[in-house]
Amino acid sequence: MAYREHEQPLVDGNVGLSVVRVGQTVRRPARAWSASVDALLLHLEAAGYDRAPRALGYDDLGRQVLSYVNGYTDANPADLSQARLAELGRMIRDFHDAVESFVPPPDAVWNVAIAPDAEDLICHHDLAPWNLVRTNGRLVIVDWDGAGPGSRLWDLAYAAHGFVPLAPAAGLDETSAAHRLAALVDGYSLDERGRHQLLSLLARRVWSMHDLLETGHRTGTRPWSGLWEAGHGAVWAADARYVQERGALWQSAIVS
Repeated sequence: MAYREHEQPLVDGNVGLSVVRVGQTVRRPARAWSASVDALLLHLEAAGYDRAPRALGYDDLGRQVLSYVNGYTDANPADLSQARLAELGRMIRDFHDAVESFVPPPDAVWNVAIAPDAEDLICHHDLAPWNLVRTNGRLVIVDWDGAGPGSRLWDLAYAAHGFVPLAPAAGLDETSAAHRLAALVDGYSLDERGRHQLLSLLARRVWSMHDLLETGHRTGTRPWSGLWEAGHGAVWAADARYVQERGALWQSAIVS
């Protein structure tokens, strides 16, 4: 695939990679796990899952090429209605259902930053507002570089934190937060047993991000050390305590 067109730099979260748009494609440096991510995206495309970009090979500079999704992201999910949260829950469920039949390449390499609670299927691991592209007609999940083994509830718990959001700084009254969590979980069609398991996992999942940044700070590992120094560790700790202290509220909202 020849590189000929004008490059437009794209923001790529906290990882500091040089990611650009070229026409209707996104080009990003190939990493050890890029081929495994390509295999995952090709599987999702073959399964008819259209809420992820398509893998388009590599350009003449050796960069991974993905389809460009024309829309916008918003790090503040407050304007996502309960109906939109239910839609998001359905699309996460559809992803998990589609990926259940995925057989990773025998030499698969994954870039999973935090050890999950289980390794039942390949998960996204960063289902958050900054990776949700909103288009005119649908929602699309981008940035699959952190995909790898995990569990349905590990992915869903992280999504609940980010999209409800389960965070004191969001300024939601507690009833609204509970209803928004219920909308996401109902959209996922989580069964009764799964709801109880999710409740026990929510705070652990949020704490896991705090611990990642704290470890990065102690070991000088980027980008986690930089995020810790910028105060993100304290934010994750506050969010984790917020989730822990309201366990009974979340239970009354999502468990019948």
